[in-house]
Amino acid sequence: MKKIIFIPAKLPEYKKLRVAAYCRVSTLNRVQRESLKWQIEYYTNMISEKPDWIFAGVFYDVGKSGLRIKGRIGLDKMLKKASSGKIDYILVKSISRLSRDTVDVLKIIRDLRERGINMHFETENLDSIKLENELEITLRSLLAQEESKNTSENIKWGFQRKFEKGDIFTKYKNFMGYACVDGEMVIVPEQAETVKKIFELYIKGLSFGQIKTYLESMDIKTVTGNEHWDTTTIQKMLQNEKYKGDTRLQKTYIEDFMTGKKVKNTGQRHSYYVSNSHPAIVSDDIFDKVQEEMAKRSRTTYKEDGTVESRGKRYNGKYLLGNVLECGYCGASYRRRTERGKVVWRCATRMENGREKCADSPTLNEESVKGTLGKTVCMGEEYDEGKIRDKVESILIFSKYTDICCKNGEEIRSKF
Repeated sequence: MKKIIFIPAKLPEYKKLRVAAYCRVSTLNRVQRESLKWQIEYYTNMISEKPDWIFAGVFYDVGKSGLRIKGRIGLDKMLKKASSGKIDYILVKSISRLSRDTVDVLKIIRDLRERGINMHFETENLDSIKLENELEITLRSLLAQEESKNTSENIKWGFQRKFEKGDIFTKYKNFMGYACVDGEMVIVPEQAETVKKIFELYIKGLSFGQIKTYLESMDIKTVTGNEHWDTTTIQKMLQNEKYKGDTRLQKTYIEDFMTGKKVKNTGQRHSYYVSNSHPAIVSDDIFDKVQEEMAKRSRTTYKEDGTVESRGKRYNGKYLLGNVLECGYCGASYRRRTERGKVVWRCATRMENGREKCADSPTLNEESVKGTLGKTVCMGEEYDEGKIRDKVESILIFSKYTDICCKNGEEIRSKF
């Protein structure tokens, strides 16, 4: 005969809930700051006053997009604390405060549900731990996401109308040479001198790295007060049309409102160029010279038909001759080296691949080269690097003669 023993279910052991709250505001303006302060006080008091609750903290983020959880320090801290078993229940004002990305919302509530942690959305009065609520949470999250999309489109439309009218952005925080005063860009004299010096040094032939070394050796600080300069920053300054008083609008655009990723505008969107939009620090002539010099130093050239061709040579910031001496047979630049106590210049192709790859290219003695250039280009005077830089475009080297191609179109045939 069967014997049945009744085993009653174990009632869950009573314990106080460790409760946390999460808040987020989009900006740091006065109204938003007051709102955040009120939310923190409200949740702190509410949790602390509940006899069955243990205060586990109020976590918050400021100035972070509702579409992206990346970079939200407060949210990250709270979720890590929850995953380590130190939080049982989380209060959030609304689903949109957690995130406006439906995928992120679902990932968070599902991860919490697996750990038995409930997230309560007060405005919607929904508990994430209840599986039957997931559909409604998803739908409400989709509405918040769509609202963000519409807001993004409206902002884009507003910027487009500003661009069409030539309205420039004047709220830069750190812009070497300029300050924004009452909606206008004004020149900061001391910083403007640094900008002028950078342009001057580049035209004189210094590389980005050499300009960096010069600025640091002269104890010239960056616009943020840093003692160390970055070569990329110097390059971008030299390419920035704002230093000649013009502004190009819509250099970049946001490809996807969900990711917020900025993409360089290379023709995918309209762009607008505003001349004389603000006071210039350098002249048009100096700015254009820098762009020409930068194109010349580039390892690629752009042909009239739009194709790109590799030049196969590198800019030499230390030796001017390395930028003008060119093999007449293979087109490679000449490189400097010391042999038996003498400085000579030799075809790069021959140096890298052996003499048979460019058999006719001659080796040049540096003193002989300078002596010949002094006579032909410097009008019989001593070799002057400044005059060579101003006058000479390139020097084609052949076995029996050289062609000195001048910037004014003149060609001088000589022999080293």
